[in-house]
Amino acid sequence: MSATPPATARRPENDWRLFARLLPYARQNKPVLVIVGILMLPLSFMGSVQPVLIGQAISFVRQEPQVWSWLAEETISQGMLILIMLLFASISLRLVLESGQGYLVQVVGQRMTSQIRTDLFERVTSLSMSFFDRTPVGKLITRLTSDVDALGEVFSTGAIGVITDLASILMITALMFLLQWKLALMLVLLLVPVSWVVVYFQKRFRIANYRAREELSKLNSFLQQNIAGMNVVQLFRRERYNAELFRSNNQTYVDAVDETIFLDSAVSATLEWVALVAIGGVLALGGREVMNEEMSFGLLASFILFAQRFFEPLRQFADKFTSIQAGLTAVERIAELLREPIAIEDSETAISGALDNQNQQTGEIRFENVWFGYKPDEFIIKNLSFTIRPGEKVALVGPTGAGKSSVIRLLCRLYEPQQGRILVDGIDIRELRQIELREHIGVILQDGFLFAGDVKSNISLGDNYSFDRIREAARQTSIDGFIEQLPNGYDTQLRERGTNLSGGQKQLLAFARAAIRDPKIMVLDEATASLDVGTEALIQEALDRLLQERTAIVIAHRLSTIRSVDRIFVLKRGELVESGSHDELLAIDGLYAGLHKLQKLGT
Repeated sequence: MSATPPATARRPENDWRLFARLLPYARQNKPVLVIVGILMLPLSFMGSVQPVLIGQAISFVRQEPQVWSWLAEETISQGMLILIMLLFASISLRLVLESGQGYLVQVVGQRMTSQIRTDLFERVTSLSMSFFDRTPVGKLITRLTSDVDALGEVFSTGAIGVITDLASILMITALMFLLQWKLALMLVLLLVPVSWVVVYFQKRFRIANYRAREELSKLNSFLQQNIAGMNVVQLFRRERYNAELFRSNNQTYVDAVDETIFLDSAVSATLEWVALVAIGGVLALGGREVMNEEMSFGLLASFILFAQRFFEPLRQFADKFTSIQAGLTAVERIAELLREPIAIEDSETAISGALDNQNQQTGEIRFENVWFGYKPDEFIIKNLSFTIRPGEKVALVGPTGAGKSSVIRLLCRLYEPQQGRILVDGIDIRELRQIELREHIGVILQDGFLFAGDVKSNISLGDNYSFDRIREAARQTSIDGFIEQLPNGYDTQLRERGTNLSGGQKQLLAFARAAIRDPKIMVLDEATASLDVGTEALIQEALDRLLQERTAIVIAHRLSTIRSVDRIFVLKRGELVESGSHDELLAIDGLYAGLHKLQKLGT
């Protein structure tokens, strides 16, 4: 499970810091954002001038003294026509500018979310296996999909529009103080309690929304586990039990969402109430001014419209409150993933091509006093030291949990040892570029994972190999016949995880996948366990060819398959307890001999 503290115990990050995290992505779209910023000024002015025009129309009809001097000289019909044309022009221009700004904002939002999603994926694929050991897959999927979509909602629902609305508030405030400072001051003072209410609910909503997102991650994790393990669910009749667990998790998520809905509704209701109070205040104070002939009726009408326009951005903010806060929560959660340290990185002093520049025979492996544990205080490998000479074939055997697969993971640098070092051709693997190290080592695992796509792409795995090279790799591993029997040969489409192939067929493709890369070191981790006797015999000759002049490490539980190796390393609880050939170890009559006798009894 993730080490993230519970949502109730955490303090949300400051909004401005969260927005600052988006600045690098905003800079990539600077030209479009500059245009959006320029459009704010005419938009704010067009929205602010409309109440003034309507107020002038009322004053003009009533022949009040506050009418503009150039307008007072016109007849009523001409003056009204001019004001109507100005009002129509301001409304039309505002609609055009809003449409243009809205389109540009959507474009920027989609670009930014696309860039963030790409960066997240690249970050996730760069993290070490220890991160994936403690992080549920469903939680990562939520970050890469739901959280990024929530971030996109910040833009699509008008986060930049909120900034435009704030510019409108400033423009309206300036105009109001120019026209009548008393009513302007009253409306501005009402912003103080409104701002306090918004900040209060914003803090509570952020915590509640973070909890809701965490519950959604747990729900997705539970769903992913059940789908991936559906055969176990059905075979052991856990459908009803798992459905009850899902119902419980789902209800917890609903309760968390209900809290965000309550807070969102509270903000909207409060802002509506304050807006009505503002209009009532304008009518009360402005009405008295009109009765005392200190203000025109037209100016009062303008301030009534100003009061509506003044609080309209806040009402819109209330409508967007949920999506904006969800977006900020998403930024916070995404930032946590982007801040996740990359535990295994290439050294700054790593020499490119260090393994390819060797003149002598390559493939030497040396472990020197290596200690390793998946948890810092629980060592799986203990003070392990050995040397495998170039071209030597070595088998790793031992009871379950002896650390055989951990040795392979350390050699491929999927994990880092806590102590000691591992050398390939005399070079510490921490001084090698990871891509070069893994090109040097070919690994065939017990479960050959296949991606959705055709057969040839599952052999090449994105590398630029010619079709002839792919076909030659299949021929070298004696699986070309099996591939050509598929409906479309090398172009046969495989389903996710290769579910339209048998376990043995998937494993055969893994052999070709390793052969095409011509590695100097071959690692076989129970590579033939999924093959039937006939298929294993078929591929054994290909394996012998594949391992010629290569260093090989073989992990096998069937000891009969490793008699021909040069040496056998026997591991027990992470320590090397025996080493030698098959016959030598039998003569010692130690752990290996005991395992061999047990297997003979079981046959």
